[in-house]
Amino acid sequence: MVPGGDVQQGLRLVTQYQCGACHTIPGVQGAAGQEAPALDTIGRLSYIAGGIPNQPANMVRWLRVPHAVKPGTEMPPMGLTEQEARHMAAFLYTLR
Repeated sequence: MVPGGDVQQGLRLVTQYQCGACHTIPGVQGAAGQEAPALDTIGRLSYIAGGIPNQPANMVRWLRVPHAVKPGTEMPPMGLTEQEARHMAAFLYTLR
C-alpha cells in the first residue's frame, strides 16, 4: 500500500524510535503509552493528524514533519528519512 515501504522494517523502526512510549501499538512489545492516541486502527481511519486524509503520502509527511502538518502538535519530529517514514507507514497501515 505504501510505495517503497516494508512492513517488517517499519515494525523495527517503530520499536527503535520508541513510538510505544506515547502510543499503544498492537504487536510492538512494551508499546502501551497513554500520552497519544492508540494506533490499533490507524490503518482504517479516514483521517489522521486531526483532519488530513489518511493516504500514504500524507502519512509519510506526518511521520517526517508533524509540525508542518499540524502546528502545535505534541508529536515530536524524529528526524526520519523519507525511506524510514515509508517503512513505518507500511507497518501502520497493517493496524486495522
